[in-house]
Amino acid sequence: METSQLDVSTLLEPAGGPDLIVITGMSGAGRTEAMHTFEDLGYFCIDNLPPKLLMNLVSLAGLQSGSLRKLAIVCDLRSKEFFPELVGELRHLDDINISHTLLFLDASDEALLRRFKTNRRRHPMCEDGMTIIGGVRREREMLSEIREIANYVIDTSELRSQELRNLIREQYAGQDAAERGLRVNVFSFGFKYGSPIDADIIIDVRFLPNPYYVDELRPLTGLDDKVRDYVLDSSQTKDFLEKWYALLDTITPGYVAEGKQNLSIGVGCTGGQHRSIVLADETGKHLLNNGFNVTITHRDISLAEVPS
Repeated sequence: METSQLDVSTLLEPAGGPDLIVITGMSGAGRTEAMHTFEDLGYFCIDNLPPKLLMNLVSLAGLQSGSLRKLAIVCDLRSKEFFPELVGELRHLDDINISHTLLFLDASDEALLRRFKTNRRRHPMCEDGMTIIGGVRREREMLSEIREIANYVIDTSELRSQELRNLIREQYAGQDAAERGLRVNVFSFGFKYGSPIDADIIIDVRFLPNPYYVDELRPLTGLDDKVRDYVLDSSQTKDFLEKWYALLDTITPGYVAEGKQNLSIGVGCTGGQHRSIVLADETGKHLLNNGFNVTITHRDISLAEVPS
């Protein structure tokens, strides 16, 4: 599969926000979900890092030298005797001017008890026969100091996973975070070489006028201006694009709202040489203009019937 000359792929970089996010809080309150959200936003993420290693990681990531590589780190009571060192490490970050935020995830005792009973996992604080609720209360007491200095506290008691992800995006990545988080791969293909099995959406454009039957255009591809003009100047294509764009504008916000991270759209014609290439490029440009991260590729262009 080759990349189009009109490749409009963009690299997802963390938008604004601090260089380092330290995630902590109650077990079962959504720390892992939060880490995955930051990962989708372009952060380098590590779970269950002992606080003593925090400065080593900051140095490794190059934050002190102005690197753009941002970090999201989960530090919690699973590190046991090492956890009390977190407060001191955060103060050290202040001393060396590393911008950071402490995010604390909380939930009511009742919500946490319900979640641990549902997933049947052992609470990390349950030792020596302690009950789940006993472990929850013990953990809450041990985290009281760190909660007081948190920059941002989220109570997830009544939140669904998607609502938590949305809150984090709004807080740390700006208004366009949802669109930036959805990566869209638009690709052309030829049905005669097989339908793609990895596409979320397939649009068949074989009903449009076919440049293959124009002698001058047959040896060209959809990357050539003459073919593009032939396809796009058709009244059928103009009518199709108007309705196709309206459909995309309807469904993509739904994918974003559901937290989908990757969307694959296949545009197919008979041989994947003319119409599908043109329409895949136009589809990609439309989505790019709407703020999405888009990559356009052409699966079967190497099989095009062109003079050697």
